[in-house]
Amino acid sequence: MKQIKTLIRRYVPNIKLSPNNKTGKVFCISMQRSGTSSVGKFFRDFGFAWAGWPADRRNKWSPSWYEGDYEKIFNSLEFKMTNAYEDSPWFMPGFYKVLFHRFPNAKFILFTREPDAWFQSMIKHSQGSVLGKTRVHCKIYRRELEYFDLLNSGLLNEDKEDKKRIEKTMEITQDHAEHYKNLYRLHNIEVKDFFNKHAPQALHIGGLEDTEKWQKLGKFLNIKVADHYDSHENRSK
Repeated sequence: MKQIKTLIRRYVPNIKLSPNNKTGKVFCISMQRSGTSSVGKFFRDFGFAWAGWPADRRNKWSPSWYEGDYEKIFNSLEFKMTNAYEDSPWFMPGFYKVLFHRFPNAKFILFTREPDAWFQSMIKHSQGSVLGKTRVHCKIYRRELEYFDLLNSGLLNEDKEDKKRIEKTMEITQDHAEHYKNLYRLHNIEVKDFFNKHAPQALHIGGLEDTEKWQKLGKFLNIKVADHYDSHENRSK
């Protein structure tokens, strides 16, 4: 175990190896641009062993989700050494069902926001380009046919498309508003419906506009959160 910790410290220097033991694994399954980074800060502030987007990037969890290789995610060292998760791939379509059955004692967090505000945040995030790897994004947001039509016609270069800080071939525009907002609403409705049927006590539902959201989350996780505490990462300008 000591050798494993030394190895993780070398390659993942900021990881906490003394996770909050008041709960087991906790998954934030809110859609991206729904306060996930702020939940990550909450996890760090209260001593959880946190894994967010940097861990996804290091371990290629999202590509593993795309390929259906869930055990590759669960068997990765960083997943085993952490207990609080946000961002990708946890919110991806239907994955919460896999997590629920694979980790029956886990707790889940769903934060929601007004769909119009969420969609505008999606556009602003990458200046209109699709977020993340284009292939994975299109799977999440059901634009696969559009993606493969562009790929097979030679209008999309996949190797170039997935490089950071490059203008993507595919965009998110106001013309996509209803499509994206309907998928956002559907995700939130389906999550609530699933847990209402199977384990209502395992899911915490919060609203980003709620001024007491962190105190309520703390109560769900059996943590005392001060009245003045706040966490707001990636605040929109």
